[in-house]
Order: sequence, then C-alpha cells, then structure tokens
Amino acid sequence: MSTTRIHRLANGFRIVTEHMPGLKSASVGLWVGAGGRHERAAENGIAHFLEHMAFKGTARRSALQIAEEIEDVGGYINAYTSREMTAYYARCLSADVPRALDVISDIVLNPAFHDGDIETERHVILQEIGQANDTPDDIIFDWLHEAAYPGQAFGRTILGPEDRVGGFSAPDFRAFVSHHYGPDRMILSAAGGVDHDAIVKQAEAIFGGLSPVGLRVADPARFLTGERREVKDLEQAHFALNLEAPGYRDPAVYTAQIWSMAVGGGMSSRLFQKIREERGLCYSIYAQSAAYDDTGHVTIYAGTSGEEIGELAQLTIEELRRAADDMSEAEVARAKAQITAGMMMGLESPSSRAERNARLLSIWDRVPDLDEAVARIEAVNVAGVRDWGAQVLSAQTALAVYGPVEAAPGVEAIREALSA
Repeated sequence: MSTTRIHRLANGFRIVTEHMPGLKSASVGLWVGAGGRHERAAENGIAHFLEHMAFKGTARRSALQIAEEIEDVGGYINAYTSREMTAYYARCLSADVPRALDVISDIVLNPAFHDGDIETERHVILQEIGQANDTPDDIIFDWLHEAAYPGQAFGRTILGPEDRVGGFSAPDFRAFVSHHYGPDRMILSAAGGVDHDAIVKQAEAIFGGLSPVGLRVADPARFLTGERREVKDLEQAHFALNLEAPGYRDPAVYTAQIWSMAVGGGMSSRLFQKIREERGLCYSIYAQSAAYDDTGHVTIYAGTSGEEIGELAQLTIEELRRAADDMSEAEVARAKAQITAGMMMGLESPSSRAERNARLLSIWDRVPDLDEAVARIEAVNVAGVRDWGAQVLSAQTALAVYGPVEAAPGVEAIREALSA
C-alpha cells in the first residue's frame, strides 16, 4: 500500500512523497507556482523561456553535464510550463534520487544566464513558436483561450509573442526569479521507491536557507464571450468552442467533467456518434474539461470541410441542447466509469503520482485520498448533470475557427442558438 507524507520547512517550502511498494524507480521534481498567468504583459513568455534556460548551464554544470549526469544512470530529465505552474522533474532508479534532486535544485536555483546561451535558446523558442503557428490544430487553442480571456494575463499564450521573446535578457530572468521563485512558492514532490526522511534531509540542506518571496495573487480570470476567426486556404476547417465551467475549487467541477465526458469524451459519446459515426462530417470530434484556480471551461473541437462546418456547428448545438433534457442514467454511469478508470490507470506510474500530489498540495495544502475523489465523482447524479447542462447553454461562450471557415456561424449566433 502506498504511503503519502508531507513536510513543511520553516520558510514555507513543502515536500510531499509517496512511497509505492515494489517499485525500483522514482520520479522527483520541483513544482513552482509561477506560470503564464503570473507574467506582466511585458513579460509574456518569460516563464517558459526561463524553463528553457534552466537547462543551459549553472555555475557547477554545463548544459551537457546536466544531461549526462541524469542519463549516465539511465534516467531522464524534463520540464514544462503551464498557466499556473512551472515544473522541473526527473525519472530515475531509486538509488539515484539524491543525484536527481541535486541536479534539479541546481538548475532551478543557480541558472547561469550566459548571454550566448540566451541567444541560442531564443532562436530555439522562436522556432517553437513558428512550429505552433504552422499547426492549425495547435494554434487554434491559443486563439480560443485569448478569445475567452481577452486582455488578461490568463488569456495570453504560454510561449509568448515573437517580439517579447526577442527582447528578454539576463536581468529580466533574474527579476522574474527573484519575484516568483521563492521556497514558499515551491513544492518538492517525489513518488515511487522513495525514502521520505532522506528526501526531507536533503531538501532541508538545499532549500532550508532560502528566504520567502511572499505569495503573489494572480489577477482574477474573467471568462468573456469572444471570437477569433482566421480565414485561410487549408485542407480542413478547424472549429473550437469554449463553454464557461467551474474552477477546481468549485464542487461543481465534477459535474462539469462528467457532462463533458458524456457529451464528447469518447467513441460512445453523443458528439462522436452523431457527427462522426452517423453523419461522417469529421474524423475526430471531442469535448474535454479544464479547471484552474478561479475559472474553467469545456472545450469542443472538430475539424471538417469548409462546406460542412456550418452543419457541424448546428449539429453540435443541437446535441448540447438535447443533453440538457435527456441525458440518461446509462450515459452518466459510463462517463463516471471512464473518468474513474482513467484517473486510476493514469496514476500507476510514479511520474503521474508525483505530479498529482504536487498539484493537489498546491490547491488544498493537503493531498486528498483517491477514495475522496472517487466518492465525489460517484455522488454526481443524472439530475445534477442535466441541470448543469442547462446552465451551460446560457453561459459565456468563446469561439475560434481557422481555415476555409466563411460558412461558420459567429459566436453570438451560437449563443443565441444554444439558449433558444
């Protein structure tokens, strides 16, 4: 049976470990409460750029030495930036956890920020931005997010615009680190074949002397109705719709997840069966829910032809309206089983466990047991799902369409049809 333990240092630094019996490997990482929504407008993209720079070298290690030290023992190291956090993590054998933690702490606390490395990585990120811009079913979600949260830090892209990325310098990185990378905004999470006491002892030596930076509350996110329409000669017309949904602190978040799963979460879902299987209007169509600190949304996406995007949009609206009236017991039970099974199967790896524990600790300052999450899912009933489905029809809505989309309805027309 796995055991989760939490420890807090005097400066606010938190440590959570989960020992998973029988595992000879482990995942260990640092989750920092500094993501895209913590950037000022002039800093857009700096959190992600900083994540890249962590791997370019420190006072103790070159970029090659960072990679070699982990890969010499068969492990791997990586990082990601989201809207609310930046994570640096490694997977390794249990015996190499101290080495992995030493490397991770070094790249996070002591990045060198050499001018030459900044220029090299700037070029890499500009290529990453260019690749995203050339990928319709990637860039459309950035546009959709901007349409839902216009003029807000929460709505800006993680990668940032080219002109901002082109101007960041070492002093900019150091300023962002000094404001956001304090021990009171960090969580060390490890799972697998780990020794809690040994990790706490090492963490105390590394992080215990750091001074807190103070918690900085990000600007509230306000979901607003908006639209982004880009007409271009592409093979497919891309359709993405956002419906306002609860944040992860709202108990209704489980209802929204179940509704989303039943409507478009799998091959048995309403949207897939009606639009793909019965009408053949697209190769894939799906709905998925996302929850954040103070907001959330359900996203519906499909790609179709320019001639059929109007019909696809109309059928989508009809299915959303119908779901508010006749969502069945069987559909809700299936959606609950899919969510529960997906959660359980996804947590069979130490990497998933470490990430889950860090995320939950950042939200609740504790790690709720899996049984608690399952009980909340099971508590949702058909009446609640139907009620939420009716409420979402009049909620704020955002739309992004890209490609030969002249025939696509506008967001106001969709809102009117949903609430009719």
